[in-house]
Amino acid sequence: MKEPTARSHKRKTPAARRVKVEISAGGVVFKRTPQGVLVAMILDPFTKWAFAKGHVEAGETVEEAALRETQEEMGLESLRVVAPLGRIDFWFRDRYRPETSGMLVHKYVHYFLLEAPPDAKGRPQVKEKIRRVVWVSLKQATARSSYKDVLPMLERVRSYFSGAEDRKRPPARSDVRRRPWPGAGPSRA
Repeated sequence: MKEPTARSHKRKTPAARRVKVEISAGGVVFKRTPQGVLVAMILDPFTKWAFAKGHVEAGETVEEAALRETQEEMGLESLRVVAPLGRIDFWFRDRYRPETSGMLVHKYVHYFLLEAPPDAKGRPQVKEKIRRVVWVSLKQATARSSYKDVLPMLERVRSYFSGAEDRKRPPARSDVRRRPWPGAGPSRA
């Protein structure tokens, strides 16, 4: 009997072909106001409170995708990338896209902390079925978030401001430093 080679183990079985890996990126957007730091959230197509995210396009870094997707979904301009917040991953069975219907998807989402101008309002991207854009305190964002896997990202945002929200003053620019978070990993697609 012939021994299997290392190469033969790498062949995809029918089940392996039914798993799709997706890379997405998004942002937790904040703005400085006289009332303190506010965070933008969207009401997504599934009527859940979330943060903007979307697929990384060919030739695009995860940072570029996070900026583009957040600007598109939230109708915001002049966003500035402050820092990477890390990556989450999850599995789901695709039920919405005809070309991948029924396929098991392993999705990786890279999040970034993004700053908006103080007068930013935002408007939902109707084409993507985004229902609302709201600005809330960090505490409210944590309570409102429908997806609990993003809570570590919000905790990292909170640590950036080290209690500035509780003092009701916008943090000085020097309070926000561009630095990677432990475990955030490199920002590559």
